Amino acid sequence: MDVFDKLQLLTNSAKYDVACTSSGVDRKGTGAGIGNAEGCGICHSFSADGRCISLLKVLMSNACVYDCKYCVNRSSNDIKRTSFTPRELADLTVNFYRRNYIEGLFLSSAVVKNPDYTCERMIEVLRILRTEYRFQGYIHAKAIPGADSALLTRLGYLADRMSVNIELPSRQSLERLAPDKSKASILRPMGLLTERIAENRQDMVVYNHAQKFAPAGQSTQMIVGATPETDYTIINLSAALYKKYGLKRVFYSAYIPVSDNPALPSVDTKPPLLREHRLYQADWLLRFYGFDASELLDQEHQNFNPYIDPKCNWAVNHMDIFPLEVNRAPKELLLRVPGIGLKNTERILTARRVSKLDFTALKKIGVVLKRAQYFITCDGRMAEGLKITPDSVMRSLISENRQEQLMREQNVQMSLFDNTITRGDVVKCLSGQM
Repeated sequence: MDVFDKLQLLTNSAKYDVACTSSGVDRKGTGAGIGNAEGCGICHSFSADGRCISLLKVLMSNACVYDCKYCVNRSSNDIKRTSFTPRELADLTVNFYRRNYIEGLFLSSAVVKNPDYTCERMIEVLRILRTEYRFQGYIHAKAIPGADSALLTRLGYLADRMSVNIELPSRQSLERLAPDKSKASILRPMGLLTERIAENRQDMVVYNHAQKFAPAGQSTQMIVGATPETDYTIINLSAALYKKYGLKRVFYSAYIPVSDNPALPSVDTKPPLLREHRLYQADWLLRFYGFDASELLDQEHQNFNPYIDPKCNWAVNHMDIFPLEVNRAPKELLLRVPGIGLKNTERILTARRVSKLDFTALKKIGVVLKRAQYFITCDGRMAEGLKITPDSVMRSLISENRQEQLMREQNVQMSLFDNTITRGDVVKCLSGQM
């Protein structure tokens, strides 16, 4: 199999891993090598400065010895198998970068032979890139559960971010669908990375030129909809992971049926994309808005309302603390008002020092009044002509959310460029032709 066929196969196999993120590092090019990691990210996400940029997202190999029932690369699945050599993948990455196709690398792999062997091959790819090519761009590497701690440490010193995918939200689901994995084998490397990152921060304080260890932190991914766990279980697990391991992100991947198995949903089942969306919204509330998981769901309410976002749902269920006076409410309460985000909260706090705010001023600031109007007053007054009851607010918010969903479904973004990489492009990259 030639390199182009390998590239097609192994990039296609990598598409189910959604744990690709903005880098979180600001390393500039030094002039001694190529590339930089300033404001990097993954295609169809955006960097801090607003650019949409891309990584080469690829597997080292899809020849897996594990038989996870939900995975397209499982050992029992009858698919073509192939692997890159470390040199092939390093050469492709650098030459794609030189042709301005990519700005970094997301490297994962199926488990070939055993975790240690797989991790060693990934390390060799990164070693070639960092030492031989002096590649300073962003690299996200997937930690292989079960690999030796020394190997994971070496990988962390070569990568900008690492991820250990927890995949399934409970021990029972892992035992049923991924018998070759265990909760301990996943959490052990996650804990190791947390310790190494903390130690490295201390070293950076003491030693100016200490080598950085995974400076962009670590992330993980959970599959949603393959198993019967509720949103309550998932969001509480996420909150615990953030607290214990200091993760940068938890990613949620709607399960896409890839095989007909009695332990899995039917292949005709549609991916639960709306549920995935609600989990991301709730995750944002945990990380930036001061919410606890226990405030969003409880034993009596195990799943998010699909018709309304979690913040609006929380507000409607806590009408006793509303309406808030925007000219006096503290920051932590303003953040809980639907339609008022992080930036708008700061703008409100700044603007109200100068003069009292009314609804016109809030609209100019950027507040989404069609949601916020039910929960705020300006100088003691509600929005004109507005009558509020919990039922009427819920109906209005559901109607608005439904309209937004329909607009998203109907909106197809057109591409101005043809970004398809052809066999000729690959040949030119390997031969050094520009």
